[in-house]
Amino acid sequence: MSTANQKIYSSPFNITVLVAGIGFFIDAFDLFLFNVYRIPSLKDLGLSGSELTLTGERLLSIQMAGMMLGGIITGIFADKKGRVKVLFGSILLYSLANFANAFVHDVTSYAIIRFLAGVGLAGELGAGITLVSESMSVEKRGYGTILVAALGALGAVTAGLIGDFLPWRQAFMAAGVAGGLLLVMRLRSFEPAMFSNNNASAGKRGSLLLLFSSPRRALKYVACILMGVPIWYSVGLLITLSPEIGAANGLDFIKLSRCFILFQVGITVGDLLSGILSQLFRSRKKVLVGFMVFGILSTTYHFLLISSGVEFYITSLLMGLGCGYLSVFVTTTAEHFGINLRVTVTATVTNFMRGALVLLIPMHQELERTFGLSLTGGLIATGGIVWALALTSALALPDTFGKSLAFTES
Repeated sequence: MSTANQKIYSSPFNITVLVAGIGFFIDAFDLFLFNVYRIPSLKDLGLSGSELTLTGERLLSIQMAGMMLGGIITGIFADKKGRVKVLFGSILLYSLANFANAFVHDVTSYAIIRFLAGVGLAGELGAGITLVSESMSVEKRGYGTILVAALGALGAVTAGLIGDFLPWRQAFMAAGVAGGLLLVMRLRSFEPAMFSNNNASAGKRGSLLLLFSSPRRALKYVACILMGVPIWYSVGLLITLSPEIGAANGLDFIKLSRCFILFQVGITVGDLLSGILSQLFRSRKKVLVGFMVFGILSTTYHFLLISSGVEFYITSLLMGLGCGYLSVFVTTTAEHFGINLRVTVTATVTNFMRGALVLLIPMHQELERTFGLSLTGGLIATGGIVWALALTSALALPDTFGKSLAFTES
């Protein structure tokens, strides 16, 4: 590798950040296609009523289970063999899976393909954020992850926008083609010098035993996961189930695509704002806590004070803004752990917080059955638990702003 490829960037406007950002754009675009096309695709397969809702939640859980498994596999492989190598395999798998999704004609094949797509999508964010973090200077890397997270949120917005005019089969086909183009762009990517020059801990790279060998390290890992769960509670449950929530509150005309787009616009603005504030205040922790408090307040308003469709859409935007701490969340997660575990942690944390839906869906359903709650009541109870754990975790973890990443876990 040439010296030029090993340099540490001080400006976020470099090829590593650009390619990582485009990668997360396509990752988010592909990931949220199912959320956007859940209802039309399942109706096309002959489902309706409660069967449509339950099957949609089951398919979403299967996709997230694939992401959790993929997070483990890609994280370990990336720490052992390299960040770039795992990106090639991930992109290839989710591109082929999404292209194949355009040709499903039954729920079983739909489920298998969403699982494989989940496995493939798992590697993009964790490895991409690590590449950016390890390639940029200590003081400026936050700006790089801001751009990556913002481009990812725009990918989700794009998925929402095409939902109003592109049929679902063509949309999945387009996602597969976009992934193939990204793979071509990745061909000239290089490993960061920080990883390439660190051979001392090669035998302990990507070790799950090492990750859990220290109670303090294990608790820090769990806390990072819990900080991110509210983002997917909000988008995976509250936004995905917007039509059902609206109908339960006498608002039968709520459009999922509009709620989804507004939520993702909120996250995009939030990612830019939270990232910039963390650089200006020289603190990750203060920004994380501040955005979480705003997220809790906006979610409370969404459930308790809405009385019209306009308010429903406005609170969708505000909830997205409250969840716009993603850029700071993924940055601080990478900063908490050493080179030999960094992608294992970032890949599994980002995918376990996404995959928390596998637990959140049966959780709200069980709360509704056990306590005789409505759909809205079950989601409120679930949200109370999720946000409380996230806020407690953010307060317990130390601040990582300005922390050198040139260290290993032992």
